[in-house]
Amino acid sequence: MSKFVDRLKLASQAVAPSMGFGRGKSASSKPGILLVASLSQARVSNLADLVSGADAGLVEASAETSSKALRSCAEAVPDIPWGTWLKGGWWQRSQKAEALSGDFIIFPAASTPLGVLENTGLGKIMEVEATLSGSILRTVDQLPVDGVFLVVEYQGGTSITWQQLMLFQCLSGLMAKPLLVPVPAKVTAAELKLLWEAGVDGVIVEVGAGQAGGLGKLREAISKLSFPSQRRRGGVRARIPQISAPADIEAEEELPDDS
Repeated sequence: MSKFVDRLKLASQAVAPSMGFGRGKSASSKPGILLVASLSQARVSNLADLVSGADAGLVEASAETSSKALRSCAEAVPDIPWGTWLKGGWWQRSQKAEALSGDFIIFPAASTPLGVLENTGLGKIMEVEATLSGSILRTVDQLPVDGVFLVVEYQGGTSITWQQLMLFQCLSGLMAKPLLVPVPAKVTAAELKLLWEAGVDGVIVEVGAGQAGGLGKLREAISKLSFPSQRRRGGVRARIPQISAPADIEAEEELPDDS
């Protein structure tokens, strides 16, 4: 069982306050968005400082990246679960699931064969494009995956726009699966709170040289915020009743004139 998927599911489940005179079941921890530290290069000297404050670590796997890099990261920082993000045409060059290791995997829906991930024992996060239609995205809840990662590109790479926030809100309303999105490295705690309220359960932040301590400061800022436990998720869509007139409306007959 994937430790990161367990955390994602806990984050995605709304905790409503107990009612009545009985003592309700308290949550194990207060609600809040999860931070995933993404490494474009697995071999870094200050790995512990880079991922400090993260709930999970993620190694981008390309044709040149092997599972040894992921294992070295997990050995250097064993306190958090580590996953693999398949990129750079990995499936076209190595279609062996045995080469995968770690706690979870992010895989592209458009290019990953169905049978490759069978019996891997890894948490499965499916990468989808924002251009997919709502009717297709609604089918995600019926698929054997543990969560969804939405591909988003930030112009300039520095800030989140209101249009992207609307996109996140729309997607989270179409499904109940946990939702992950990428965010710029300079994202603020206030922005993360807005993403949480929009239905985002976790964010992926790319870290690299010169960014040591950044996630730790962000985690400290997040701990000072109050995240609402109830959010609108999973198929809560407004439905407008359609009132249609009869196809054929007969004209009212005139009464005969008695005169």
